[in-house]
Amino acid sequence: MKEDPDLLRDEAELHAYVDGRLDAAARAAVQARLAADPAAAETVAAWTRQKEALRALHAPLLQEPVPPTLREAAERLQHRGSNVQRVARWGGLAASVLVAFAAGWAGHQQWQSRLDGQLLAGTRGASEFARQAVLAHSVYLPEVRHPVEVDASQQDHLVQWLSKRLNRPLKVPNLQAVGYELVGGRLLPGDKGARAQFMFQDAAGERITLYVGAIDDPNLKAAGGATAFRFGSEGAVATFYWVDEGFGYALAGKHPRQKLLTLAEHVHRQL
Repeated sequence: MKEDPDLLRDEAELHAYVDGRLDAAARAAVQARLAADPAAAETVAAWTRQKEALRALHAPLLQEPVPPTLREAAERLQHRGSNVQRVARWGGLAASVLVAFAAGWAGHQQWQSRLDGQLLAGTRGASEFARQAVLAHSVYLPEVRHPVEVDASQQDHLVQWLSKRLNRPLKVPNLQAVGYELVGGRLLPGDKGARAQFMFQDAAGERITLYVGAIDDPNLKAAGGATAFRFGSEGAVATFYWVDEGFGYALAGKHPRQKLLTLAEHVHRQL
């Protein structure tokens, strides 16, 4: 089925509005449209919250300078070729990619320094897995209309689908005893293959997510395939994570440490 070009154009305009890339006239037109379209206004509000959550997650990185080696590489790319316009166009793209890479690496370094306690020697894979779980939580937490790909009404299908994609039988913990209902889940990419995210919500609308996926770490396997609970935090989001027989689990949420630990223990007992 072909995509409606008008719908695609409208969505692109809304994204440009959220990103602040419209001129004054176009922005005013979009604001008038949102005032008359509650559904579109709700979507834009969710995107805005998502953008703010990501910005808050990496706020310190926005102020950091690009490392000299990366800046020099961008300058070399800008001087290649004989066409000035082509150099300018690709130079801007290269600089953007390099800045993103630098920010990502700096974020990784900050995450490592914030871990509570020492990981097993050489097991960087588990901490990176936890950092990705926090990032995924921050991205999808603000979503109102599309927080998950498959909702809880199709739980059997969700579990079968994700089990097949992760090549491992999965089980969704029942958290009703601690006040949380399953919202649904989604498939996400990971370093060594597919990852799964299950989202839960309590009566007050507070959400937690369980991030699941394989961790191919020889140090973990050599240590017997399992680790104790580990705690990490990034901004307002905290996580308890653990590894069992080469498979990682990370429970993330904006909760006090002790409450999140209680929830993590409840999940661990079931899984």
